[in-house]
Amino acid sequence: MSNTDVNASVPNGGSDDPEPGKGRGDVDASAAPEAHSSTESANLSSAPEGGEGGQDRPMADSEQKQGPGEEEDTDSMDGSGLYSLTEEGESEEGGQRERGKDAGRRSARKRNRPSGGATRHSSSSEDDDEEEEEEEDVEEEDEQAMEAWLGADLRDLSSPSWRAVPSLRAREIGRDSQQFVKSVCGARGLVQRLELQGRLERHTGCVNTLHFNPSGTRLASGSDDLRVVIWDWARRRAELEFDSGHKSNVFQAKFLPHSGDSTLAMCARDGQIRVAELSATQRCKNTKKVAQHKGAAHKLALEPDSPCSFLSAGEDAVVFGIDLRLDRPADKLVVVKEGEKKVGLYTIFVNPDKTHHFAVGGRDQYVRIYDQRKINENVNNGVLKKFCPSHLLTSESKTNITCLVYSHDGSELLVSYNDEDIYLFDSSHSDGADYCRRYKGHRNNATVKGVNFYGPSSEFVVSGSDCGHIYLWDKNSARVVQFMEGDRGGVVNCLEPHPHLPGLATSGLDHDVKLWAPTAENPTTLKGLKEVMKKNKRERDEDCVRHGDQYDTQLLWFLMRHMRNRRPQRARRGEGGEGDADESWSSPDTSDEEDGGPDHVQCMSS
Repeated sequence: MSNTDVNASVPNGGSDDPEPGKGRGDVDASAAPEAHSSTESANLSSAPEGGEGGQDRPMADSEQKQGPGEEEDTDSMDGSGLYSLTEEGESEEGGQRERGKDAGRRSARKRNRPSGGATRHSSSSEDDDEEEEEEEDVEEEDEQAMEAWLGADLRDLSSPSWRAVPSLRAREIGRDSQQFVKSVCGARGLVQRLELQGRLERHTGCVNTLHFNPSGTRLASGSDDLRVVIWDWARRRAELEFDSGHKSNVFQAKFLPHSGDSTLAMCARDGQIRVAELSATQRCKNTKKVAQHKGAAHKLALEPDSPCSFLSAGEDAVVFGIDLRLDRPADKLVVVKEGEKKVGLYTIFVNPDKTHHFAVGGRDQYVRIYDQRKINENVNNGVLKKFCPSHLLTSESKTNITCLVYSHDGSELLVSYNDEDIYLFDSSHSDGADYCRRYKGHRNNATVKGVNFYGPSSEFVVSGSDCGHIYLWDKNSARVVQFMEGDRGGVVNCLEPHPHLPGLATSGLDHDVKLWAPTAENPTTLKGLKEVMKKNKRERDEDCVRHGDQYDTQLLWFLMRHMRNRRPQRARRGEGGEGDADESWSSPDTSDEEDGGPDHVQCMSS
């Protein structure tokens, strides 16, 4: 899998969004003790619909007030428990009062402590007592700072938008039947009931990519073993397995839309962009190279409704537009730069609403949006507009973007930063606009980690974590609503929601693919969430301090590169495109500086 050598700093501050007041649907936690089903879980208290500051969208039809008979229905499938980041039975106000009392008692002890000239106690005993009390004070301050960080940037959850029994009853009589599936897939109650359904086992290396076909009947997976598998995921069996033709870790494999599931586009660490032609008889006719980056190619961006064109981005800072109808398919659209310095790319995505717009991210903190119709590299390096969290603009630490995706309607852009948090931007905002939401608690350091929206209307945000867990946040409130243990190997990288059903597939350092569905009898209790979030935050802060000096990272990179270059050419399967005899359509003007550096993403063999 792909390892980054540079850690990003972690600011303690959040956005300045005011905390909304209580409104309709708020529940007093002290009046419903039975609702607290976990001692360590995220606060999921309800809030009035519409959000705050007028930024949230109008209430959907499915969220309108139910009829008299439906209001009494209690089977909302929405996880009736209200969870808190405080211990069970302790309200946040009560916890603050207790902390205030403890601080007062410690202050009193300090005031009543006898001075050195008025006591016969030994000085060593006094020093020990003072050190213990100072340590207690520091620990409490750290704990308070951690609680403040966990609680910042959060908003109240909206009222449940879907209720099981009324919706089933309405579908039976033919009312709102077309909206039923959409409402179900975006229901918070079902997200809180996601659990592991099964595993797809065929690969012999880390699984780096997952992609459902448009109808959702097949799932493609690619791995470090250089193989691609097409799954009949419902029956848990592999329908087709073939050699990708790549020389190193396969990073992405995607079905081209409207191609009858017969064309699969692939990219890999060797920088090649390849296309596989599949037959209806479950075999691969051939794979052919259509472009070549001078550096690893991590992501492809499909153009909606186009069976023959897509985009690719590589660590050589080049974006290729690829049209399979042409004799020479690859056309260099842009070389991404900041000033005169090239910016290696890790991710690219096409706006599904404005398909001529695409966004890229990589080896710096900026999200760059381009318009394919008017890229002039002499004007602002061709960039239409850039986004970046305001506190990262002046950050001294090296910050990378590992993944970005547009929402279902292209109105929002979700961005995951290396060893930082996940940020949501409004794609219609002007150049330089700050983020709208911030999602935290996970850890994104060990690999080039993905992020995704979940739900037909992008109601949730889903990400893996170095701690081996899968996090799902409610998009509008930024609160964790699901927390699941993912890979045994410790890192979850890929998260692929099913296009039409309430479920998803995930993969990471384990050699299998995991399938998740909302079949749990009870909603999640988010057990252990609070402690895992704190642990991730502490480790991130410690790594930020530990890696302040880049000398060790530079030396490690130099040694790895030296050892790799000493290997015989015949044994260097997948070290790049240097020994490839196939024709490459990449531009020859890319310099050698993209080949690596202290922040170069290295993909370790499985």
